[in-house]
Amino acid sequence: MRRLVIAFATTVPLICAAHAQNAESTSTHTFVVAKPTDVLSYNLIKLKIKNGANEEVGEIKDLVLSQNTLAGYVVSVGGFLGLGEHYVVVSPEAVKITYDENDKRWTATMDATKDQLKAAPEFKYEGRWKR
Repeated sequence: MRRLVIAFATTVPLICAAHAQNAESTSTHTFVVAKPTDVLSYNLIKLKIKNGANEEVGEIKDLVLSQNTLAGYVVSVGGFLGLGEHYVVVSPEAVKITYDENDKRWTATMDATKDQLKAAPEFKYEGRWKR
């Protein structure tokens, strides 16, 4: 019994010290400051995408995150009122997102036609991505 009490008395401070040290090292990475150049997801969802000819080619419906990094935009192409929509995932590098200070609005452009997006591999909301 005495050994158990001694073992407990010596390990508890070590566990507490390790926990405190771990909390200190992670607390510095818990919070970030949003920069004026950052974009919030709600600014992107439902944002219409136009091409160089000022034609609407799609609409951002969702974001794909992979290992805490933006991996793509789920874009809807075609359809009407949610019927017949075709979804594709496009690279973030393919879509240029800008904010116009004068108009106070976000714009999205990409170098693609509606037909090119319709011909891209389809993304389906099913399995783990089912809505």
